[in-house]
Amino acid sequence: MSLGDLFKKKESTKNIAVFVDGPNILRKELNVDLDEIKKSLLKFGNIKIGKVFLNQYASDKLVEAVVNQGFESIITVGDVDVFMAVDATETIFNNSIHIIAFVTRDSDFLPVLVKAKRYGKDTIVVLAEEASAAALKNTADHVIVLGKRK
Repeated sequence: MSLGDLFKKKESTKNIAVFVDGPNILRKELNVDLDEIKKSLLKFGNIKIGKVFLNQYASDKLVEAVVNQGFESIITVGDVDVFMAVDATETIFNNSIHIIAFVTRDSDFLPVLVKAKRYGKDTIVVLAEEASAAALKNTADHVIVLGKRK
């Protein structure tokens, strides 16, 4: 591979913004691993923005674990979904981001996902369970179910 090929390959790599619905997805019973999320997204590009949205009741241990995995923790007072949706919508207009990824179990983020697609972003939904977020699964460009290998 020539030096020119390396530069072309580097330029073609897509940048990802990933938004994690903490209270909905980082639950003991789901056993979701942020490292698994990162690894599952790497085949699509590089994570440039990684945010985990948590409510004010998140433990210090959880916040520390989020930061240790390389994500930014966003602590909200009020509805986590609203803060996450607003942040994700703003990111749609960031020209250096090519892919918007949502890690959640519900379809609350459908309007943002539709808007991202309308503005030319690729979309990914990362789910902990096959049976969750049907509207997102049916709208996103790509669906990843954690723990399920294809």
